[in-house]
Amino acid sequence: MRIATRTAAITVLLLLGGVIVALIDGSIPAFREFGWGFLTAEHWNPATEKFGALAPIYGTLVTSFIAMLIGIPISLGIAIFITELCPRNLKRPISTAIELLAGIPSIIYGIWGLFVLAPFLQAHVQPLLINTFAPVPVLSALFSGPPYGIGILTAGIILSIMVLPYITSVTRDVFETVPPVLKESAYGLGCTTWEVVRKVVLPYTQTGVIGGVMLGLGRALGETMAVTFVIGNAHKIASSLLAPGTTISAAIANEFTEADGELYTSSLIALGLLLFVITFIVLAGARLLLLRLQKQAGT
Repeated sequence: MRIATRTAAITVLLLLGGVIVALIDGSIPAFREFGWGFLTAEHWNPATEKFGALAPIYGTLVTSFIAMLIGIPISLGIAIFITELCPRNLKRPISTAIELLAGIPSIIYGIWGLFVLAPFLQAHVQPLLINTFAPVPVLSALFSGPPYGIGILTAGIILSIMVLPYITSVTRDVFETVPPVLKESAYGLGCTTWEVVRKVVLPYTQTGVIGGVMLGLGRALGETMAVTFVIGNAHKIASSLLAPGTTISAAIANEFTEADGELYTSSLIALGLLLFVITFIVLAGARLLLLRLQKQAGT
């Protein structure tokens, strides 16, 4: 048993190391040609073989931020409702419905986003945002331009729906680990439900909640097909969230089959390496944060 489990663990490390070596080896021609300017250049022109990763990096980070901004409060709200306020006969159906969202293929989210969500946003939501925030200095730039329907904001909304079941499931499970005596003691002191959640449940489960959020963020950073359908796939950086854009995974999915030169292929592999590095940095930062919280708690 010891040999089998150790072999399984080493196999995972070997697979991860193989992926890293393959990405580094494949991206060497691109970095040799463009250097570190590959990270700061926005242009992407296969005809002239001029490539830059700034636009996909920007799209990846912005769409993931929008997804977390929308998804985290909703996920926590659902988890709190299920564990603290939901009637017993509704708890299982709601939990099952949330978990079923995680089983829907990403391409189905993409089709729904393209044919249902994007037209709705174009006809009702985006014009409202443009007109409402037009007089506001900073927000007018974020919500400006023609309402395409597709774009950075639409991709962020789709991602928020996709990460919702992951964050909700984890936070619901960790909320249920809170000892009932702690909550009963707080209620006995006269605390309201919100005070029990804020002062007892969330502090007790903060490590698990952060872990669930990081799980959702990892899904948002690497999502491909759903984002490809609704983001517009434009290699440019626009100040408006309503404008089309692209992400690293969407760019790779769209163009890898068309890459007919060594430099073109290497640039796409370099994008994959950058996505790997971004994901590693995010997860490593989350791990360090969890270790610090555990140290402060004395566990």
